[in-house]
Amino acid sequence: ADLGDVATISRQEVLNICEKHGLARPLWLTKDETLRVGRGMYALKDVASVATKASKKSNVAAEITSEVPVIAPTAIANQEELSIAALHAGQELSLVPDKAKGYVPFGHFADVRMIIKSGKFYPTYVTGLSGNGKTMMIEQICAAEGRELVRANITKETDEDDLIGGFRLIDGKTVWQNGPVIVAMERGAILLLDEVDLGDAKLMCLQPILEGKPVYLKKINRVVTPAAGFNILATANTKGKGSDDGRFIGTNVMNEAFLERFSITFEQEYPALKVEQKILNNVLGASGIQDKDFAEKLVNWADMIRKAFYDGAVSDIISTRRLVHICEAFSIFGQDREKAIKLCLNRFDVDTKNGFYDLYMKLDETLNPKPADIQQAANDAEIAF
Repeated sequence: ADLGDVATISRQEVLNICEKHGLARPLWLTKDETLRVGRGMYALKDVASVATKASKKSNVAAEITSEVPVIAPTAIANQEELSIAALHAGQELSLVPDKAKGYVPFGHFADVRMIIKSGKFYPTYVTGLSGNGKTMMIEQICAAEGRELVRANITKETDEDDLIGGFRLIDGKTVWQNGPVIVAMERGAILLLDEVDLGDAKLMCLQPILEGKPVYLKKINRVVTPAAGFNILATANTKGKGSDDGRFIGTNVMNEAFLERFSITFEQEYPALKVEQKILNNVLGASGIQDKDFAEKLVNWADMIRKAFYDGAVSDIISTRRLVHICEAFSIFGQDREKAIKLCLNRFDVDTKNGFYDLYMKLDETLNPKPADIQQAANDAEIAF
């Protein structure tokens, strides 16, 4: 068969090939009426034209990363090989997040998973202090459930054009491109509005979408109806009332009508001590390091600082993310506890970082020399001088 020839394939053959060779379902093929040649029958053109057609029809603002296999006409032994090549070349980019090795579920993981697994449209708001795993929880739930996730990071500049879509200049032509909201709606994906409390009144363009209703794209005179499974989840450091203490600068007092369209709100806390210790052990283990003592000391140290923070004794906090950063630095810089901690505390002001480090030293005897060691060090210094 010549690559320029048009071959046909049935829907069942498509399913069989995809299952046999681990290919994604070719929605670009089955949804394209121009390729339908009969009841349950589709036309497969040459690999290059199929790949080009599929990439142009994709609603995702990214290129297909897998390379198109180059097959000479004489190398096509049978119809199945041609079909495999064409299906592989045209498959769409998957938006299902990768599973994070060593991820430890905690907090509201099970509840949020029930919402996503239900397939119902149920807008959900997740709030909590920075670095406690809100975004990662949603990503890993989608990874576990095989659900596509479209993440839109909100800022004060985010407007309707960024979210819904707009006209873009491509190859000298003005072309409409869907925004992340429309991509998620059409694919029946989970839409994650990350750091939603940084947005302002321009987010009100999402009102009908937050009600689960179709949206009218006035610029192209088109109505988009959400596909089954579409849902909206938002993460934020505040509950949409702003930040009085200035810790989360840029967060806004959000429109009450907007907030009311989220069915429920989860208040995410930092993980329990044993859970957080397991997280750090997994991070260290990923680098081939076994140091349970270090992980335990870090968790106890962070817990003491958090209690002081909640009591108003200190103005900064050690997050789970900060502890992960320390473990990663520990693995990079020769398993040097002192260096890893100090480098990761440098983001704080001088008094805070010194206070936090002094507290850690009291918990870690490896960094807290005994009086005899101090005297010996002084003697050595005197001799050297």
